Amino acid sequence: MENDIILDVQHLSHVFRLNRKTKVKAVNDVSFRIKKGEIYGLVGESGSGKSTVARCVMNIYKPSGGEVFYKGIPVCKNREFQKNRKMLQMTRQMIFQDSASSLNPGIKVRDIVAEPLRIQSRKIRTDKREIEKQLEMVGLDGSYLEKYPYELSGGQRQRVAIARALLAKPDLIVADEPIASLDVSIQAQMVNLFRKLQKEQGFSFLFIAHDLSMVRFLCDRTGVMYHGGLVEEGTTKDVFSHPEHKYTKALLEAIPVPDPREERNRRVMKCNEG
Repeated sequence: MENDIILDVQHLSHVFRLNRKTKVKAVNDVSFRIKKGEIYGLVGESGSGKSTVARCVMNIYKPSGGEVFYKGIPVCKNREFQKNRKMLQMTRQMIFQDSASSLNPGIKVRDIVAEPLRIQSRKIRTDKREIEKQLEMVGLDGSYLEKYPYELSGGQRQRVAIARALLAKPDLIVADEPIASLDVSIQAQMVNLFRKLQKEQGFSFLFIAHDLSMVRFLCDRTGVMYHGGLVEEGTTKDVFSHPEHKYTKALLEAIPVPDPREERNRRVMKCNEG
Protein backbone atom coordinates (compact mmCIF):
# COMPACT_ATOMS: atom_id res chain seq x y z
CA MET A 1 0.00 0.00 0.00
CA GLU A 2 1.18 3.55 -0.76
CA ASN A 3 0.55 4.62 2.85
CA ASP A 4 3.16 2.08 4.00
CA ILE A 5 5.94 3.79 2.02
CA ILE A 6 8.09 6.08 4.15
CA LEU A 7 10.88 6.73 1.61
CA ASP A 8 10.37 6.76 -2.15
CA VAL A 9 13.45 7.41 -4.31
CA GLN A 10 12.54 7.95 -7.97
CA HIS A 11 15.09 8.03 -10.82
CA LEU A 12 17.72 9.67 -8.62
CA SER A 13 20.87 10.95 -10.34
CA HIS A 14 23.79 13.00 -9.10
CA VAL A 15 26.74 14.51 -10.95
CA PHE A 16 29.89 15.93 -9.37
CA ARG A 17 31.49 18.73 -11.37
CA LEU A 18 35.26 18.68 -10.91
CA ASN A 19 35.81 21.74 -13.09
CA ARG A 20 34.17 23.48 -16.03
CA LYS A 21 34.93 20.65 -18.43
CA THR A 22 35.00 17.56 -16.21
CA LYS A 23 32.10 15.95 -14.42
CA VAL A 24 31.55 12.55 -12.83
CA LYS A 25 28.16 10.82 -12.72
CA ALA A 26 28.14 9.21 -9.28
CA VAL A 27 24.49 8.06 -9.29
CA ASN A 28 22.45 7.24 -12.38
CA ASP A 29 18.67 6.66 -12.39
CA VAL A 30 18.33 4.91 -9.01
CA SER A 31 14.84 4.05 -7.75
CA PHE A 32 13.76 2.15 -4.62
CA ARG A 33 11.24 2.31 -1.80
CA ILE A 34 11.41 1.65 1.91
CA LYS A 35 8.31 0.68 3.86
CA LYS A 36 7.51 1.69 7.41
CA GLY A 37 9.43 -0.50 9.85
CA GLU A 38 11.56 -2.05 7.09
CA ILE A 39 15.34 -2.51 7.04
CA TYR A 40 16.65 -1.92 3.53
CA GLY A 41 20.25 -2.79 2.73
CA LEU A 42 22.18 -0.98 0.00
CA VAL A 43 25.36 -2.81 -0.97
CA GLY A 44 28.16 -2.42 -3.49
CA GLU A 45 31.87 -1.80 -3.76
CA SER A 46 33.55 1.48 -2.86
CA GLY A 47 32.72 4.13 -5.44
CA SER A 48 29.45 2.51 -6.51
CA GLY A 49 27.40 5.53 -5.36
CA LYS A 50 25.92 4.25 -2.09
CA SER A 51 27.05 7.17 0.07
CA THR A 52 25.97 9.69 -2.55
CA VAL A 53 22.46 8.20 -2.50
CA ALA A 54 22.40 8.52 1.30
CA ARG A 55 23.47 12.15 1.17
CA CYS A 56 20.87 12.98 -1.47
CA VAL A 57 18.17 11.31 0.64
CA MET A 58 19.22 13.43 3.64
CA ASN A 59 19.46 16.73 1.67
CA ILE A 60 23.22 16.97 2.15
CA TYR A 61 23.58 16.87 -1.64
CA LYS A 62 21.06 18.33 -4.05
CA PRO A 63 20.30 15.69 -6.72
CA SER A 64 21.08 16.48 -10.34
CA GLY A 65 17.94 14.62 -11.37
CA GLY A 66 15.04 12.59 -10.05
CA GLU A 67 13.10 13.02 -6.83
CA VAL A 68 13.06 11.84 -3.22
CA PHE A 69 9.77 11.62 -1.31
CA TYR A 70 9.67 11.25 2.46
CA LYS A 71 6.18 10.51 3.77
CA GLY A 72 4.93 11.83 0.45
CA ILE A 73 6.83 15.13 0.75
CA PRO A 74 9.18 15.95 -2.17
CA VAL A 75 12.19 16.82 -0.02
CA CYS A 76 14.42 17.91 -2.93
CA LYS A 77 12.19 20.89 -3.66
CA ASN A 78 13.48 23.78 -1.59
CA ARG A 79 10.05 25.29 -0.89
CA GLU A 80 8.65 21.99 0.40
CA PHE A 81 11.79 21.33 2.44
CA GLN A 82 11.70 24.75 4.10
CA LYS A 83 7.98 24.40 4.86
CA ASN A 84 8.57 21.03 6.56
CA ARG A 85 12.11 21.70 7.75
CA LYS A 86 11.64 20.98 11.46
CA MET A 87 9.72 17.74 10.89
CA LEU A 88 12.25 16.54 8.31
CA GLN A 89 15.20 17.29 10.57
CA MET A 90 13.64 15.61 13.60
CA THR A 91 12.17 12.47 12.05
CA ARG A 92 15.12 11.65 9.79
CA GLN A 93 18.51 10.99 11.33
CA MET A 94 21.85 9.91 9.86
CA ILE A 95 24.70 7.85 11.29
CA PHE A 96 28.01 8.41 9.52
CA GLN A 97 30.83 5.95 8.93
CA ASP A 98 33.49 7.99 10.73
CA SER A 99 32.27 8.57 14.27
CA ALA A 100 35.43 10.50 15.14
CA SER A 101 34.65 13.28 12.66
CA SER A 102 30.87 13.25 13.18
CA LEU A 103 31.11 14.01 16.92
CA ASN A 104 32.14 17.43 18.16
CA PRO A 105 35.49 16.84 19.95
CA GLY A 106 35.06 19.90 22.13
CA ILE A 107 31.90 18.90 24.00
CA LYS A 108 31.07 16.07 26.38
CA VAL A 109 28.99 13.01 25.55
CA ARG A 110 25.98 14.32 27.50
CA ASP A 111 25.86 17.41 25.28
CA ILE A 112 26.50 15.44 22.08
CA VAL A 113 23.53 13.15 22.72
CA ALA A 114 21.23 16.07 23.60
CA GLU A 115 22.38 18.16 20.61
CA PRO A 116 19.50 17.36 18.16
CA LEU A 117 16.82 18.50 20.60
CA ARG A 118 18.79 21.56 21.64
CA ILE A 119 19.18 22.62 18.01
CA GLN A 120 15.49 22.15 17.27
CA SER A 121 14.08 23.97 20.28
CA ARG A 122 15.76 25.76 23.17
CA LYS A 123 12.62 25.19 25.24
CA ILE A 124 13.21 21.45 25.29
CA ARG A 125 15.28 20.43 28.29
CA THR A 126 16.79 16.98 28.50
CA ASP A 127 17.84 16.09 32.04
CA LYS A 128 20.81 13.97 32.98
CA ARG A 129 18.71 10.87 33.68
CA GLU A 130 17.09 10.97 30.24
CA ILE A 131 20.49 11.14 28.54
CA GLU A 132 21.77 8.37 30.79
CA LYS A 133 18.84 6.15 29.75
CA GLN A 134 19.67 6.86 26.14
CA LEU A 135 23.25 5.71 26.67
CA GLU A 136 22.12 2.60 28.55
CA MET A 137 19.93 1.71 25.59
CA VAL A 138 23.03 1.48 23.39
CA GLY A 139 25.12 -0.37 25.97
CA LEU A 140 26.97 2.49 27.73
CA ASP A 141 26.56 3.44 31.40
CA GLY A 142 26.30 6.86 33.02
CA SER A 143 30.06 7.14 33.53
CA TYR A 144 30.39 8.10 29.85
CA LEU A 145 28.33 11.28 30.25
CA GLU A 146 31.32 13.38 31.29
CA LYS A 147 33.76 11.96 28.72
CA TYR A 148 34.94 13.59 25.52
CA PRO A 149 34.95 11.72 22.16
CA TYR A 150 38.76 11.36 22.17
CA GLU A 151 38.48 9.35 25.41
CA LEU A 152 36.30 6.71 23.71
CA SER A 153 37.06 3.75 21.47
CA GLY A 154 35.68 3.60 17.93
CA GLY A 155 32.84 1.30 18.98
CA GLN A 156 31.94 3.51 21.94
CA ARG A 157 31.90 6.62 19.74
CA GLN A 158 29.58 4.89 17.29
CA ARG A 159 27.25 3.95 20.14
CA VAL A 160 27.16 7.61 21.17
CA ALA A 161 26.31 8.54 17.57
CA ILE A 162 23.47 5.99 17.59
CA ALA A 163 22.17 7.32 20.92
CA ARG A 164 22.18 10.85 19.52
CA ALA A 165 20.27 9.75 16.41
CA LEU A 166 17.64 7.88 18.42
CA LEU A 167 16.98 10.61 21.01
CA ALA A 168 14.74 12.46 18.55
CA LYS A 169 12.71 9.24 18.07
CA PRO A 170 13.10 9.27 14.26
CA ASP A 171 10.93 7.40 11.80
CA LEU A 172 13.86 6.90 9.40
CA ILE A 173 17.54 6.29 10.10
CA VAL A 174 20.11 6.36 7.31
CA ALA A 175 23.35 4.62 8.32
CA ASP A 176 26.23 5.10 5.89
CA GLU A 177 28.75 2.27 6.40
CA PRO A 178 28.33 2.58 10.21
CA ILE A 179 30.46 -0.47 11.01
CA ALA A 180 33.13 -0.32 8.28
CA SER A 181 35.81 1.28 10.49
CA LEU A 182 35.25 -1.06 13.45
CA ASP A 183 36.92 -4.33 14.42
CA VAL A 184 35.13 -7.50 13.31
CA SER A 185 34.01 -8.42 16.83
CA ILE A 186 32.64 -4.92 17.39
CA GLN A 187 30.87 -5.00 14.01
CA ALA A 188 28.83 -8.00 15.14
CA GLN A 189 27.91 -6.22 18.37
CA MET A 190 26.79 -3.12 16.47
CA VAL A 191 24.65 -5.06 14.00
CA ASN A 192 22.97 -6.92 16.87
CA LEU A 193 22.38 -3.56 18.54
CA PHE A 194 20.80 -2.14 15.38
CA ARG A 195 18.53 -5.17 15.11
CA LYS A 196 17.47 -4.93 18.77
CA LEU A 197 16.76 -1.18 18.65
CA GLN A 198 14.87 -1.39 15.36
CA LYS A 199 12.67 -4.15 16.74
CA GLU A 200 11.97 -2.16 19.90
CA GLN A 201 11.34 1.23 18.27
CA GLY A 202 10.08 0.26 14.82
CA PHE A 203 11.94 2.88 12.79
CA SER A 204 12.65 2.37 9.10
CA PHE A 205 16.30 1.81 8.34
CA LEU A 206 18.47 2.39 5.27
CA PHE A 207 21.60 0.37 6.04
CA ILE A 208 24.51 1.00 3.66
CA ALA A 209 27.39 -1.48 3.69
CA HIS A 210 29.78 -3.52 1.61
CA ASP A 211 29.79 -6.47 4.03
CA LEU A 212 27.26 -8.87 2.58
CA SER A 213 27.19 -11.17 5.61
CA MET A 214 26.01 -8.27 7.81
CA VAL A 215 23.38 -7.25 5.26
CA ARG A 216 22.13 -10.83 5.02
CA PHE A 217 21.76 -11.02 8.80
CA LEU A 218 20.12 -7.62 9.31
CA CYS A 219 18.10 -6.54 6.28
CA ASP A 220 14.59 -7.39 5.02
CA ARG A 221 15.27 -6.24 1.45
CA THR A 222 18.48 -5.51 -0.43
CA GLY A 223 19.51 -3.37 -3.37
CA VAL A 224 22.82 -3.88 -5.18
CA MET A 225 24.63 -0.87 -6.67
CA TYR A 226 27.25 -1.02 -9.41
CA HIS A 227 28.85 1.95 -11.23
CA GLY A 228 26.21 4.35 -9.92
CA GLY A 229 23.18 2.24 -10.85
CA LEU A 230 20.89 -0.13 -8.96
CA VAL A 231 21.43 -3.42 -10.81
CA GLU A 232 19.39 -5.74 -8.61
CA GLU A 233 16.77 -5.48 -5.88
CA GLY A 234 14.54 -7.85 -3.95
CA THR A 235 14.04 -9.56 -0.63
CA THR A 236 17.36 -10.33 0.99
CA LYS A 237 16.59 -14.04 0.83
CA ASP A 238 15.94 -13.92 -2.92
CA VAL A 239 18.97 -11.74 -3.72
CA PHE A 240 21.30 -14.06 -1.82
CA SER A 241 19.69 -17.33 -2.90
CA HIS A 242 18.93 -16.52 -6.55
CA PRO A 243 21.10 -13.59 -7.73
CA GLU A 244 20.33 -12.53 -11.29
CA HIS A 245 22.93 -9.89 -12.15
CA LYS A 246 26.50 -11.02 -12.76
CA TYR A 247 27.86 -8.36 -10.40
CA THR A 248 25.67 -9.66 -7.55
CA LYS A 249 26.94 -13.16 -8.29
CA ALA A 250 30.53 -11.88 -8.19
CA LEU A 251 29.92 -10.20 -4.82
CA LEU A 252 28.48 -13.38 -3.36
CA GLU A 253 31.34 -15.44 -4.77
CA ALA A 254 33.80 -13.12 -3.04
CA ILE A 255 32.43 -13.84 0.45
CA PRO A 256 35.20 -15.76 2.31
CA VAL A 257 34.60 -19.43 3.08
CA PRO A 258 35.64 -20.65 6.57
CA ASP A 259 37.32 -23.79 5.13
CA PRO A 260 40.92 -22.83 4.06
CA ARG A 261 41.16 -25.63 1.49
CA GLU A 262 37.86 -24.75 -0.14
CA GLU A 263 38.79 -21.07 -0.09
CA ARG A 264 42.09 -21.76 -1.89
CA ASN A 265 40.57 -24.00 -4.54
CA ARG A 266 37.39 -22.15 -5.39
CA ARG A 267 37.20 -19.88 -8.44
CA VAL A 268 35.82 -16.39 -7.88
CA MET A 269 33.86 -15.10 -10.87
CA LYS A 270 34.73 -11.64 -12.17
CA CYS A 271 31.82 -9.34 -12.95
CA ASN A 272 33.12 -8.75 -16.50
CA GLU A 273 33.01 -12.43 -17.35
CA GLY A 274 30.45 -13.59 -19.90
